[in-house]
Amino acid sequence: MRENLGVSSNQSIVDLLEKLRKLSIIRKDTGARTLVILPFGYEILGRSPLAPVLGITTAGLPAEVIETPGNWQVVSPEISRFTEEMFMLKVSGDSMINAGIDDGDAVLVQTKKEFVSGEIVYAQIGEEGTIKRFMSDDKPPYVYLKPENPKYQLIPFTHEMELKGKIISILKNNYWQAIK
Repeated sequence: MRENLGVSSNQSIVDLLEKLRKLSIIRKDTGARTLVILPFGYEILGRSPLAPVLGITTAGLPAEVIETPGNWQVVSPEISRFTEEMFMLKVSGDSMINAGIDDGDAVLVQTKKEFVSGEIVYAQIGEEGTIKRFMSDDKPPYVYLKPENPKYQLIPFTHEMELKGKIISILKNNYWQAIK
């Protein structure tokens, strides 16, 4: 970076990166090469935002996520309105077909800390992941994950489960579609 920008010291690069971070243009994660351009940064560059494709997860019985690091996908510039981190997962399985999420689709996931009953979420159960509808009811099982295919059973919420994000869009046949 120093050579490409024509500056003489590494500290100049460190200072520049810190300014970009404070302006919410980039984010630096842990690790030596983990700069992430944030939506505002893509807006400044006049480019469509990219979201990392983290791997393949199931829409079926929970299974270990198959990671695919280094893969990125162009997403709609409209996601710049979201301040949360986004990532994509490819879907394997048919438990969400009645919600329009089919085997082979990809989903855009918005990381969140709080969820509303009825939202379609990406959940991790230990080392395994799945896509289901998050439900909270007044009757047992009270809090659970609900498949959108009648051949699959409800998954009662346990202390091992962690909701990672809300599914906000589906990539189907190279077109982004809204969630049902």
